[in-house]
Amino acid sequence: MTTSEPASTPAPPAPQRSKGFVIGRVAGAPVVVTRSWFLAALVLTILFVPNVQAIAPQLGAGAYLVAFAFVLLLFGSVFLHEVAHALVARARGQNVTELAVTLWGGHTAYTGGLGRPLDGFLVAVVGPLTNLALAAGFWFAYQASPVLNVPTLLLYAGAVSNAFVGAFNLLPGLPLDGGQILESLVWAVTGKRTTGTVVAGWVGRLVAAGVLLWALVVPFLQGTTPRLTTVLWSALIGAFLWAGAGAAITNGLRREAVAGLSAGALAAPVLLVPLGSTVAEALSVRTSAVSGASSASAYRLVVVGHDQVPVAVLDDAAVAAVPPSTQSGTPVDAVAVPFVAGSAVHPEMSGTDLLTHLAQRSGGARLVPVVDAGRVTGVLDLADVARAVRAA
Repeated sequence: MTTSEPASTPAPPAPQRSKGFVIGRVAGAPVVVTRSWFLAALVLTILFVPNVQAIAPQLGAGAYLVAFAFVLLLFGSVFLHEVAHALVARARGQNVTELAVTLWGGHTAYTGGLGRPLDGFLVAVVGPLTNLALAAGFWFAYQASPVLNVPTLLLYAGAVSNAFVGAFNLLPGLPLDGGQILESLVWAVTGKRTTGTVVAGWVGRLVAAGVLLWALVVPFLQGTTPRLTTVLWSALIGAFLWAGAGAAITNGLRREAVAGLSAGALAAPVLLVPLGSTVAEALSVRTSAVSGASSASAYRLVVVGHDQVPVAVLDDAAVAAVPPSTQSGTPVDAVAVPFVAGSAVHPEMSGTDLLTHLAQRSGGARLVPVVDAGRVTGVLDLADVARAVRAA
C-alpha cells in the first residue's frame, strides 16, 4: 500500500485515473477497483481454501465462500488503509486524485507537493497504523469468542493479515509507507528532500532483495526446502518493490533538477513596443536597441499598454511575412499574439510552483510574460520549459 505524488509537467492534462470501476468517492476523489483486483481476489481465494478446509472440513464447497469472505475482509482493510492516507493528505493541503484497489493492494494518488517533512511523515504513517489498529480490534474480538467457528476463523485471519500488512508497510524502504517515513526523517535532518528520497529508495532496493532472500534462505535454515509458490510470490513482490524504489530515486533526482529551473533563467529577453505602433516602428526598436543579427533574434518584441502592462507578443513569423512596403502601415496588433490574462509569472518563480502555475494559468498559450514589480522582463516559451524539464 503506497501513496504517490505525481510529478508535474509544464502543461499536464488532468491526472490520469487508474482503469477500473468507480465505486464511490472519498476526500473528493474517486475510489477505483481495478480489473487486476479480480485476479488477485481469485488467486487469494484459491490459496486460502485449504486453510479453511483444514479447520472446518464440514463446510465442503462452502469453504470457497468463506475464503472469498476473507479476501473481501482483507481488501476492506486495504481500503481503510488508503482512506486514512487520503484523509490526512487532504488535511495537509494535498489534492487527492484517486484511491485505487489493485493487484498489489492499493494506492492513494495526490498532487500539490509536500512542503514539509512532517506532511510526508503523517500521510505515510497513518496507513500502517490503521492496519495495526484493525489487527488489535480483530484479535481482541477473536480472543473473546467462546468457540472456534467460521466467524472466529475470519476474526483470526483479519487480525493476522492486518498485522502483516501494517508491519510490512512499515519496512523502511520506498515505495512502501515506511520508505516515505524514512524519507521524511532524512529530509528533516538534512534539510534536503532529495537526499531522503535517494536514501529511502536504496533501502527499498535492499528490502526488495531481502524479500526474495527470505523465501530462499529461511527454509534452508529450518532444514527444509523452499516452496516454489512462496519463492514465486516473493520474486514478484521483490520485483515490484525494486521497480518502485528505482522509480522513486529517479523521480527524486528529477524533482531536484526541476526545482532549479526558474522563469527568469528560461525566459527570453524583451524589447517593449507601445500599443498602436506599426510593424516598422517595432522593427526599428529592435534595430536600434540590439546590434548583431544573431543577438537581435533572441529578443522578443512585447506590446505594452498603459503603465507598461503586457498585452501581446509579436509573432516573428508573422512579422517576417509582412512586405517591407507595407510595414509602416501595418499595426502590430495584426502580427501579435495576445497574452492570456493571469498567465504572467515572476522571474524568481521556479520548480513545481512554476510548472503548476503554467499548467493552471497559461490557458493553452505557448508564450507567457515574465513580470517583476509591474515591469515586463522576459517572455517564457513553454516549449523551452518542456525541453528543460526533459533535460533535467
